[in-house]
Amino acid sequence: MATDYYAVLGVRRDASQDEIKKAFRRLARELHPDVNPDPKTQERFKEINAAYEVLSDPQKKQVYDLGGDPLSQAGGGGGAGGFGAGGFGNFSDIMDAFFGTASQRGPRSRTRRGQDAMIRLEVELDEAAFGTTKDIQVDTATVCATCNGEGAAPGTSAQTCDMCRGRGEVSQVTRSFLGQVMTSRPCPQCQGFGTVVPTPCPECAGDGRVRSRRTLTVKIPAGVDNGTRIQLAGEGEVGPGGGPAGDLYVEIHELPHPVFQRRGDDLHCTVTIPMTAAALGTKVPLETLDGMEEVDIRPGTQSGQSIPLHGRGVTHLRGGGRGDLIVHVEVTTPTKLDPEQERLLRELAKLRGEERPTGQFQPGQQGLFSRLKDAFNGR
Repeated sequence: MATDYYAVLGVRRDASQDEIKKAFRRLARELHPDVNPDPKTQERFKEINAAYEVLSDPQKKQVYDLGGDPLSQAGGGGGAGGFGAGGFGNFSDIMDAFFGTASQRGPRSRTRRGQDAMIRLEVELDEAAFGTTKDIQVDTATVCATCNGEGAAPGTSAQTCDMCRGRGEVSQVTRSFLGQVMTSRPCPQCQGFGTVVPTPCPECAGDGRVRSRRTLTVKIPAGVDNGTRIQLAGEGEVGPGGGPAGDLYVEIHELPHPVFQRRGDDLHCTVTIPMTAAALGTKVPLETLDGMEEVDIRPGTQSGQSIPLHGRGVTHLRGGGRGDLIVHVEVTTPTKLDPEQERLLRELAKLRGEERPTGQFQPGQQGLFSRLKDAFNGR
């Protein structure tokens, strides 16, 4: 070999493409004619251009490693042609050297990760409170069973693109103030893949995946609420070319309950009782999430009072324990009385000295803004 291109760039023969590019950038900054106009430096600059052109191109590098000199076939080694075939191999290399841009070279892969997917799952209140297991059906992209994700019809395979020869990009030489500049763009024939599929799979049309319905078992943890999302890793859409699947997110939607209203991990309900029961006290049966229980209404209970049943609410999603069940009492006043009932009530009012009550007056109920104002003023 006339020139040791590895020595020119100062790298080992087993150096990676990244190491070769870094060495070239470092030398290009030092030796560029705009930085160092010395004639000897310009000759050295041409040498590193030629070395990088060979070592950065897998095909040319292979020829060189086997004992050949690919630049001699292109008409002169060492880049006598300025910035053309033997010079700065690609205009993007100039940008890389001086601005640090890292252009992606080589063909892009047909295999890519799939997208994430999300479905909505409705659950009952008791299922959200205690957790459950549900089977769900999802329609997502799965690997094509006919071509196993390859995209080619059975018995065929992808072929190297004859336009770009597998590089995934094509180059064009143009003239500029720098001389001849080579620019690259994705190959229009293979769209940058470097290969073409002459006979696509008839099942997936060359995509390597098909839509299918499948059944998954989802474990719903205790304490989930509206909007809670459960992640199922790798159960989303399979990527193009049979690439790895994305994730599946199951969003919980809790159905309304006929009796209980959920606020956080606490449950609320309202029990309506007549005034006699509120005055004398009673026990009211209530079907809770844990079964039938009796709510103790103490004598003299007023309308609007709350009776807590501790630990009868929803399980805390994080941490142990449960919320409470709050029973709100609403006392009703009879609107229609028969003569005997009216007589008895009047007798009761006489015994209690309530025949002509004066009533107790207090400030009217404040609005929201008034209550906020009082809160800020410390009232």
